[in-house]
Amino acid sequence: MKNMAAGNHCTVTEFFLTGLSEKPELQMPLFLLFSGIYVVTVAGNLGMITLIVLSSHLHNPMYYFLSSLSFIDFCQSTVVTPKMLVSFVTEKNLISYPGCMIQLYFFMIFGFAECYTLAAMAYDRYVAICRPLLYSVTMSYKIYSSLITGVYIFGVVNASVLTSFTTEIRFHESGVINHYFCDLPPLLKLACSNTYISELLVLVFGTFNICVPSLTVITSYISIIASILRIKSTEGRSKAFSTCSSHISAVAVFYGSAAFMYLQPSSENSMNQGKVSSVFYTTVVPMLNPLIYSLRNKDVSVALKKIF
Repeated sequence: MKNMAAGNHCTVTEFFLTGLSEKPELQMPLFLLFSGIYVVTVAGNLGMITLIVLSSHLHNPMYYFLSSLSFIDFCQSTVVTPKMLVSFVTEKNLISYPGCMIQLYFFMIFGFAECYTLAAMAYDRYVAICRPLLYSVTMSYKIYSSLITGVYIFGVVNASVLTSFTTEIRFHESGVINHYFCDLPPLLKLACSNTYISELLVLVFGTFNICVPSLTVITSYISIIASILRIKSTEGRSKAFSTCSSHISAVAVFYGSAAFMYLQPSSENSMNQGKVSSVFYTTVVPMLNPLIYSLRNKDVSVALKKIF
């Protein structure tokens, strides 16, 4: 491992990613599985964006939020998955120090952006179902475009703060990251300088950026479910519940797996379990989102029929 001694510190120029599993017999099956997931993710999210752009009757706030979510999921998956696939087919999955910091930076931008996009989408559905007469005013072009822009600005600011603190850390010359991509918790395990501030920031940022959006989602869906219960027709109720339940399940998997990774004390055992939970919010959720938010959706079905 290349390194240069700098006083009592060590400057690592590259890291070695251990990958998802070190068992040789699992490498090819995992490579095929995650290659398939990545292809479905790219096709699903880019397909959703294209469909929304081409279909004029999908030009409304709900679908603008959905196209933004699809863009975030595509980018998030592309930041993480290709490097993960390399670990399945190479003996040593190396990543340069600048490459690691860049991957960490963009992963966090899109991670934070997804947290707040899901919250904005839940709020949009709350207004549409519980305050339908005020929808056009509450979700005007100025408001929904500000929400979408704000999501990305918030992601960039959060990621910039955390990454700048990470670049100040000195890492052990072994440079072995017990993960399949450059994430903060496994990186901090490699530190040979004081990481108290960085660990505190991870906890504070993690708590705030998981709890605030998830509480927004929960509050919105409680109001939505209360409105659904007032629907007199059984068919209307069951249809609304089926749509809501699929949205809630996607959100629960995303926030739940993220909370498991970032809101618990780090240990070697928790890091190994964290690798598994990371799979959900970096690869599984980005693949499922376009399916979950478009299934049972008449507007999307009509748009597809028109295009084909």
